[in-house]
Amino acid sequence: MSIHISAKKGEIAKVVLQPGDPLRAQYIAENYLENAKLVSKTRGIFYYTGLYKGKEITVGASGMGFPSIGIYSFELFTEYEVDTIIRIGTCGAYNTDLKLFDILNIENAASESTYAKYAWGIEGDILSHQGDIFNTINETSKELSIDAKAINIHSSDIFYRKDPNTPEIATRYNCPAVEMEAFGLFANAQHLGKNAATILTVTDIIPTHEKISADERETALKPMMELALESAIKSL
Repeated sequence: MSIHISAKKGEIAKVVLQPGDPLRAQYIAENYLENAKLVSKTRGIFYYTGLYKGKEITVGASGMGFPSIGIYSFELFTEYEVDTIIRIGTCGAYNTDLKLFDILNIENAASESTYAKYAWGIEGDILSHQGDIFNTINETSKELSIDAKAINIHSSDIFYRKDPNTPEIATRYNCPAVEMEAFGLFANAQHLGKNAATILTVTDIIPTHEKISADERETALKPMMELALESAIKSL
């Protein structure tokens, strides 16, 4: 067991799918995995391990923000010897070049956060995906006829902000959308020499206030989940 994950050694697979929401992890386990077993529920953060097309996969939540995904991904990489983490989440678009339901495969994450600097001494405000899993996702998306756009993302500590304009860092690094975890995950993976990717679904268009409804989200996120699962088994 680690401090925040109560699974025993051997109960976490080498590849982990990591949504932010524990209930989304539960949904994936119940609808896509065979013989899924709840291996950790500490603090209400669910981790399940089961089989997808005969290969062992774990799906478990990261919570929200760099501090949370920083803890969970670090413990998965170090205490459970996980090789690859694929974050699957949602994001908001800064402009109308992106549309609701678009799927994004994140190439680089730019952030004002000091997480990478003070955790690992990693300088700079943009980090790339780590390892080969990004390319595997690109290849798998083509096989599945899913248009997964390879783009940069703004990873922010802030969900609500006073200034409604697109932050300067997002403009500088050509980030058309924003989320809150990829930069922290990429930092941990870079420091530890692990594989990490982020797949996102656009659920909000910030300037027009368009949103995917709560009822639509279950169906809307299925292509992203299936892309992540298919990519995950190729990495094993």
